[in-house]
Amino acid sequence: MSYLRLPHPSGLTVDRERGCVHIASTRNPNQVYDFVPATGLLDRQDVKLAARGDRPLVPARSRFFPGCLYMHDLALIGGELHTNAVGHNAIARLHDDGRCERVWHPRCIEQDGRPEFGLNYLQLNSIAAGADLAHSYFSASTDQLSARRPGHRNFLVDGRGVIFSGETREVVARGLTRPHSARWHAGKIWVDNSGYGELAVMTDGRCEAIARLPGWTRGLCFVGDLAFVGTSRVIPRFRQYAPGLEVSRSECGLHAVEVCSGKVLASLIWPNGNQIFALDWLSPELTTGFPFTVGRARARAQEKQFFYAFTTPLTENLI
Repeated sequence: MSYLRLPHPSGLTVDRERGCVHIASTRNPNQVYDFVPATGLLDRQDVKLAARGDRPLVPARSRFFPGCLYMHDLALIGGELHTNAVGHNAIARLHDDGRCERVWHPRCIEQDGRPEFGLNYLQLNSIAAGADLAHSYFSASTDQLSARRPGHRNFLVDGRGVIFSGETREVVARGLTRPHSARWHAGKIWVDNSGYGELAVMTDGRCEAIARLPGWTRGLCFVGDLAFVGTSRVIPRFRQYAPGLEVSRSECGLHAVEVCSGKVLASLIWPNGNQIFALDWLSPELTTGFPFTVGRARARAQEKQFFYAFTTPLTENLI
């Protein structure tokens, strides 16, 4: 949001085989942006362009979907892009040609043998992606259909959060509070227990906290034996969703946690930051990051020229 003003960005995932970063937008309509590394600059006569030796990420494509999907997490399952269709209590597959189809839902939304896709009841908001849907897991704020739905000020959250099995479509772990960012790592399911600011691991039907952090935990990825966890400020009107946090002291930051001990090795805090939704890692061999200079002295003229004439593998036939 600081540099590319995407409308309410949420989930992201990196397709390392194809060299593409997918980012979801939950505004109405929903969008999925595809970012790829720029490969060079077009030869222009109307502007002088300095050669670049980096490979910055640029937006290459956007796909639009109905706002009622209410996309949250993104994940690659079996090499195909999937999202939480939170507004449908389901998981959807997003095809390259722009099609979208529901492919999974928990058994608890079935009423008289028919699934309820018309309202968000569960806040089914993250994907621990396995090799296929059956080997994936999904987090939600509840498994109960109620008139008090997510977003209602009296929606009950403390200890109501769950993890669903993709194979059985049933709950396999309980006791969470507004969980986010479920992930597979080292043969286990990890999850951010957001309402208590915790990073937790699932063992024998329970989620055990291994670290507690100073904010609403959301965003999780792993590199080796390190977990990188995001924390966000608790939005005041949602303070009832964070019973385990001191709301006034919640921070926006990124934390490196040693998986084996739960020790926080380092933190990066944004004093004026607010929300982090998702994290993932990128190899420097793929890209050098976004094409922006951090700090007060932003090279805005160079940024403007770069976006005027960048090339990617999708546009190289223009050269």
